Amino acid sequence: MTTYISILRGINVSGQKIIKMDTLRKMYENLGFKSVKTYVQSGNVIFKSKVFKIADLEQNISRQIRKDFGFVVPVIVLTIDKLKKIIEGNPFSKDAGKETSFLLVTFLSSKPESLERELIKNKKSHKEEISFSDDAVYLYCPDGYGISKLSNSFLETKLKVGATTRNWKTTNELLKIAQEII
Repeated sequence: MTTYISILRGINVSGQKIIKMDTLRKMYENLGFKSVKTYVQSGNVIFKSKVFKIADLEQNISRQIRKDFGFVVPVIVLTIDKLKKIIEGNPFSKDAGKETSFLLVTFLSSKPESLERELIKNKKSHKEEISFSDDAVYLYCPDGYGISKLSNSFLETKLKVGATTRNWKTTNELLKIAQEII
């Protein structure tokens, strides 16, 4: 069995698309996944599966959420190696002058076909920083992500791919939990 990390977009935010984590864990178990663990309330689930196709995992999880809860939730599934690569690729995490509480990772469902870097960069405030990879967008938002114009929805629209954003602490904790259940 392989360990996977799934991150769900837009659940339990502002009273919308509410899913309790114990109910979500049970749904994953009913799909045949093992060693299911959740982290915080925003839809982070670590699990083991015999299924090796990421796209099949994403579709099965999303389909089951729609069936059980009645709404559509985009799902991004990562391997431990891919999550490690994304974490190691964050150029801002190596800068001792940056406070890690302002670091965020926007996980991309696929490589963007087009990347209008300048158009996106023009939306950031003068204090914010942004960096791109094939799998993620790295953000540094020292005034807070809540007021940034580099929102998840904005990035999805401009990059034309699905995405979901997590703070740096959560991103690292997901890797830690996944490594513990190998």
